[in-house]
Amino acid sequence: MGDRISGFAARFGDETVIAGEFREKLAPGAFTRTLREKPDVVMLLDHDSGRVLGRVSAGTLTLREDRIGLWFSVDVDTSTPEGQTALGTVERQDVKGCSFGFRVRAEEWQDGGDRLPLRIITDVDLHEITLTAFPAYATTSASLARSNDTSASIASTNAANAARRRAEAAMRKRGISC
Repeated sequence: MGDRISGFAARFGDETVIAGEFREKLAPGAFTRTLREKPDVVMLLDHDSGRVLGRVSAGTLTLREDRIGLWFSVDVDTSTPEGQTALGTVERQDVKGCSFGFRVRAEEWQDGGDRLPLRIITDVDLHEITLTAFPAYATTSASLARSNDTSASIASTNAANAARRRAEAAMRKRGISC
């Protein structure tokens, strides 16, 4: 096992304001159906489909709904620039939140009275989760868990160093100084 990032991509019952127009929260069980149907969810950096960190079908992303919300764990590939960025920014806590890409299947609305109306999402089609510096839900989380296996850590470091050397060599070949 190498480096992993885990946390909550979504939490039940926590409210946020969407575009200044309405309040929103997720009901417990909002992910039950979609996870049961086993969608091929990906984990991205900042909703960018060109910066994939993990994928359910590849076995590098694990998702689970519990009483708190949608929990995730992703095996980070340190030989990729995305993996290195994710590890660095999460370890420093520059990035410590998450978001998710979804389509609402079922929702309920409550009149807000003197407050903004409240949308309660009860069922979604989940497509992706993402690490982001600006989560819509401030209570999401992402943190780094390093492997205790020294040989795995050494192999991971060696792979990262090899990738860095290859990238630097390619840059020098194009006349770019490192």
